[in-house]
Formats: sequence, C-alpha cells, structure tokens
Amino acid sequence: MDYELTAKFFKALGDPKRVQIVDMLSCGEQCACELLQYFNFTQPTLSHHMKVLMNAGIVEIRKSGTWHNYSLNTDNMEFLAKFIQKLIENTDDCICHTVENEKSSSSERELINVDEKIKMN
Repeated sequence: MDYELTAKFFKALGDPKRVQIVDMLSCGEQCACELLQYFNFTQPTLSHHMKVLMNAGIVEIRKSGTWHNYSLNTDNMEFLAKFIQKLIENTDDCICHTVENEKSSSSERELINVDEKIKMN
C-alpha cells in the first residue's frame, strides 16, 4: 500500500471547502467561475484550494483560452476509494499480517540460533 500517496490525498482533503469542491466536481467538469458561485471567498482563494487539490493528484485542469476547467482525476480517486476499502478490511496483504509474519520469522530465527548454540556446547 502506498501510505505516502494516501496521506497526501487525506491532507489535501483536510479542508471542508476542498471536500466540497471535490463533491461538486463529482458531477463533472466545471470552470472556476462556476465553482466560485458556491463559495464566499475570492478567486485567489479558490486558486489556492485548486492548487492543493491538483498537487495531490485529486483534480486535473484543462485550460481553454482564459478559462480554467477543473475535473476529478478519476484514476486517483478510484485508487483512493480502493485503498480506503483495503484499509478497513482484514485481507492477506494487511499490515497486521506482515507484522505477524515478521514476528514469526524473528521467533523462528531465535529458535534456530538457540539450537545452534546448544549444538556448539
């Protein structure tokens, strides 16, 4: 699992306005002027939010002349949805199984080392 990438997504979604923007973009591509109608902040503030979302790979931009059209990066949003699903399920590749396997391997190595010491004496 890519914890770094997922943390970047969650950090970008840590602001309620950005979550609202993502929700709005789930309906399809929208230009900045359309998005601004729903918020009580300025265009530079919207630009900041969009930059954070784009840097996290959540939103994509398509420029057409002076217009900035935003849409969700569907591949990354699908990755995030699958990651969250895996995060809450107990699957074979769950980190808890990895830790258990490492503990088992460590215990086995300790037993082998003890056996070798006994044989040497």
